[in-house]
Formats: sequence, C-alpha cells, structure tokens
Amino acid sequence: MTAEESPVLERRVERKLAAIFSADVAGYSRLMSEDEVATIRTLTAYRTAMTDLIRRHQGRVVDSPGDNLLAEFASVVDAVQSAVAIQQEFKTRNADLPAARRMEFRIGVNLGDVIVEGERIYGDGVNIAARLESLAEAGGICLSGTVYDQIEGKLALPYDSLGEQTVKNITKPVRVYRVRTSATVPMANIKSVMTPALPDEPSIAVLPFVNMSSDPEQEYFSDGITEDLITDLSKLSRLFVISRNSVFLYKGKTVNPKQVSQDLGVQYVLEGSVRKAGNRVRITAQLVDTDRGYHVWADRYDRELQDIFALQDEITQKIVAALAVKLTEGERERLTRRYTGNLEAYDYYLRGLEYSDCATQETNTLARQMFEQALALDPQFATAYAELGWVFFEQWVMGWSQDAQTLDQTLAMAQRVLALDGAVADGHQLMAGVFLWKKQHEQAIAEIERAISLDPNNADGYANFAHILNFSGQPAQTNSLLQKAMRLDPQYPVWYLWELGHGYYLTGRYEEGIATMKRILARSPEFLPAHEYLAVIYSELGREEEARAAGAECLRLHPDLPLDVLAQRLPYKDQAILQRVLNAARKAGLK
Repeated sequence: MTAEESPVLERRVERKLAAIFSADVAGYSRLMSEDEVATIRTLTAYRTAMTDLIRRHQGRVVDSPGDNLLAEFASVVDAVQSAVAIQQEFKTRNADLPAARRMEFRIGVNLGDVIVEGERIYGDGVNIAARLESLAEAGGICLSGTVYDQIEGKLALPYDSLGEQTVKNITKPVRVYRVRTSATVPMANIKSVMTPALPDEPSIAVLPFVNMSSDPEQEYFSDGITEDLITDLSKLSRLFVISRNSVFLYKGKTVNPKQVSQDLGVQYVLEGSVRKAGNRVRITAQLVDTDRGYHVWADRYDRELQDIFALQDEITQKIVAALAVKLTEGERERLTRRYTGNLEAYDYYLRGLEYSDCATQETNTLARQMFEQALALDPQFATAYAELGWVFFEQWVMGWSQDAQTLDQTLAMAQRVLALDGAVADGHQLMAGVFLWKKQHEQAIAEIERAISLDPNNADGYANFAHILNFSGQPAQTNSLLQKAMRLDPQYPVWYLWELGHGYYLTGRYEEGIATMKRILARSPEFLPAHEYLAVIYSELGREEEARAAGAECLRLHPDLPLDVLAQRLPYKDQAILQRVLNAARKAGLK
C-alpha cells in the first residue's frame, strides 16, 4: 500500500491554539454604491494602518479579502489591545471625514484551536471569530468567553456580557462579551493596569520547576519542591511573593521571564528543573532580574535524595541573600524549620498535595489517604496534620459530608498542628475556619490575624480574613483585604470575587454586588453561591422576575438544598441579617 492510499501514513494535520482577530467594514455595500473610488482609497489607507497596528502588537495578518481582514496572535492580551488601538485610531481618522463617508470596522476576537496550512489558518476557531465580528456594532469589539476569561483583570476595559449567543454553523452557543469602546481608556492606562506597579519590597514569582525525570509520574515531586519554596519565601514580611495559584498557570509552557514579570507585577522570577533518579536528585535554579535583564545567579545541585531538605534551605537562603531581604529573628528561625526528616513521609505528603490541589470529592479521598500515610510514618509531621485538616474542612464546606463530626475532626487536626508547632500559619488559618463555622467570631478573627502575621504573603489568608469579617458584621473592612489577596494572586479564584460581592451586598451596594456576581458566573456558570446571592439581591430590590430566574438556577444546580440547611451553613453573627437573607431567598422561590 502506498503512502497516498494509507490513512495511517497521511501527512499529519498541524494544529495550534491562537488568538484570532476578524474585522470587516460596517455598511461596506452602501459606501461602495455611493462612491467606489473614495471607498477603496479609504479602505486601502485604513487597512495599512490596521496591518501596522497588528504588527506592533506582535500579530500577523493572515488574509484580507474585500473589506475583511483576518489576523492571528500568540497572546490574547496583544490581540485585544490591538483591537482597541485600531478602533481608537479609526475613531480619530473618522472625525475628519463627513458622516456619510466614515468607515467603521466591526471586530471579533476569539481564542481557539486552528488548523494550519502554510500561511493560512482554518477551523471553528476562525469561524467563531467571524461570527463575533458580525455581532459587534460599528466601531465595536466583541470577544468570546474564552478571550474574556484570559484578559479579565489584566486590561482595564469596560465589558458588557451579551450572554450565550447561537451563531451560524457553530453547534454550541458562544459566550459573548462586548467591549464598550466609547468608554475605553487610553492605551497608556491599559498598559499601566495590565502591568501592576511593583511593590516597595523585593518581589518574586517562583515558576513551576520542570520535571526532567524520565518518569512523568514524578511530576508531583517537582511541583512539591516548587510549593515548598513558595511556602518558605511567603513567610518573609519584607518580601512580596506571588501565590502558587497564579504561577502554576505557567506550568508546562515556555515563557519569557519578562512577560511573567509584566503579567504578575514582580521584578524577580525564579525558574528551574528537577531530575529525580533512584536515590539522587539534581536541581537547577536561576534567579532573573527582569527589570535589568540579567541573571542574578544560576546554579546546579547534584545531591543524595536524603539531602533534599538541606538543599531547599540552601536555595531559599541564596534567594534571600541575593535580594538583600532583612529577616526578623522569628523569620530566620521559621525559614530553616523542617517539619519532617522522613523522606518516605515527605513523599506521601507531596503526593497528597497533588491530589488536594484538584479539589474534587474523589481527589479529596485520595489526598486523605496520602496524608494519613505520611503521619503513620512520622506522627510529629505538623504540616501534614494541617493538610489533613484541610481535607476534612473541604468535605464540610463542599457539602460532601453533613456529619458534624467532620468539623470536629478539622478542629482536632488544627489543635494537633498548633500543639506541635504554634508557628504554623496553616494551623491558625484552619482554626479560624472552624471557629467561624461554630459561630465563635472573635476567636476566628484572632486566629486569622495570627495566621497572616506568620504568613504575610498568603493570598488565601487575606481572602479568608474578608470572609470572616463579612460574617462577623464588619463588611466595610473587607474590600482592602481582597485587593491585597488579588494582588498576591492575580489569577485569583472566583470565591475571592464572591467575597467581594458579598461585602457589596452587606454594605448596601446592590448594583456593584449584582455586577460582581455576574462576573463570577461569566467565569464559572455553575458557582451556586453567586446564583443564591443574585436571587437575594434581586428580591430585596423588588426585581421579582430576575429573582425567580436566579432562584430557579439555584434549584437546578442543587434541588435538594432546603433553606434550613442553607441557614445552618451561613454563619452570620447578626441573626437579623441571616433572617433577611432567608426571607429574600424565599421570595425568589427557594424553600
């Protein structure tokens, strides 16, 4: 059989992920019918300007038939910035033309998989961009939900959600957002928001160390080394450390440290690799000063696996010395403290972290097994008790266990952690969560304050502090805490937004609360608390139809959640607020 006859031997189709930009002229037929020569002259000039702006934003024009133009970008941020710059440029040019001769483009931007054939690209990713373009108004920009999810919080642009739209030749509805270009801020301001101002203290992002072992199942080990380094550095009050959640979005990607620094707003980036083979481990690490564009240091370490803890300390101390971070006496002591010397227990602990990060009921069970194995090998392993406590706490919070004993198990783990070592921040944060659910609000506040003092770079700590204050009757103080959390974790999870929206509701800022809940649902359509509080806010505003629609979504997502269970799971200190929430929920159709 020849290669031509064999489907197995066919040339492999090349695919890639790209940001696709599609534009056309609104009212092009009218313009041509009125004055072909002038229209073609204007189109030629505008297309040249558009091509130039696309290239300036690292894009490539793929095709430009008639009044259409198709381009691709490696970066979603670049694609949207290019679209904004083009619309601003054409708005300026159109101001000099008679109203009837103005040429306004509609632009659609999508992020999707495309088929590559030479210089051309094809596929649904391209088709969706074209359909988005047709939904845009003259001079406007429409984005797909995949684009919005990537740029939210990075570009200071006003957006309107157009919901899910059914478009021609695309099987599933497409989530669509409109950029309100009439209110678009200048590009200089977009840049300044996209790249957060550097903190006063030295700032660093520790990228996920690459697993160079021949066994891909060793990924948990390289991830664990990364997490340990982040955890150690986070303890230092004179250092600004980006959270694990944000840096792990770069896992498996080839990245430029300069781009990372711009995305996350830090000066220094640490990157490296781990190779584990038998009883030996090799770690390479390099610290990059992205502001000055040079390596502060780079080194390679070949050690026995049993030296892994000393090796982690050595790398941490090198970073601290290179950044000239001054340590307090307590920080110096905590920085060199290791919670186990048992390599097998540490290995189970790292495997447990891998499972617990997935946050599903199945992986929760697997994480519990790993942490219990670690503790069987080393009953003095304080941080393993903390992680086991979070396993129980997640079961309770997620409703996977309704047994009150689960919360008591969480409390027992937190107490065990602090009995072994009162300086473990996670123990105090865990204790704060238990106290809140037991409605012991003052104790919860004291514990979360202690946790933050021990781990001043823990984004979740600040967000949990806001969570506790909202339920403790102090919502006016939560906004600044959440801004701090979001700065430490620029790719923050949706529950940070929920705390923000919850605070807006409690302080009577209803419209901001609605907008925030909608932002959550744009990212995570089945996030139940957002639907619940939309129902509550709409009810209190007397917007009955919208309240019932939100209530119906709650029942669809969780048909067996009666209000008496919800009442038990809302630990408000002020019972009048709890009754207000429940009354509004009843009006929205919840029972």
